Amino acid sequence: MTTITLSIRTVTRQPLQWTALAGATLLLGQTALAEDTVSVLMKERLADMAGKEGTVITVDYAPGAASDQHFHPGSVFAYVLEGAVISQLGEEQPVTYTKGQSWYESPKKPHVVSKNASKTEPAKLLVFLLSQESELLVMPIKTPDSGE
Repeated sequence: MTTITLSIRTVTRQPLQWTALAGATLLLGQTALAEDTVSVLMKERLADMAGKEGTVITVDYAPGAASDQHFHPGSVFAYVLEGAVISQLGEEQPVTYTKGQSWYESPKKPHVVSKNASKTEPAKLLVFLLSQESELLVMPIKTPDSGE
């Protein structure tokens, strides 16, 4: 019974933490994510790496949806579960990844394009993020037209 209660508390707390992050960012006048839905599946301290944690999320993109420009302070591994996603890191060329394909993002590398490649079908990513404990997972990129 204790294990079930602990698991339920952990699962409930994780989406609330992500929601608080997104809400705090929006409150400061910065859009954390636009037209995508992020779900935290798990977050765990890494026993063999003091001060580090791993977070597993899914990102659901509605048809035509995109994320705002951002970067991640830690390493990111992304895998396409469904549909196709266009990703552009820094000055690199945009790449379209389809179901079953994956990529890696170095820490603090600007993610200037992250969007559903389709205007009619949804897309879904499974993302593994490695970061410092309690570190924000997504940081918006300030652009000249954002007024920041």
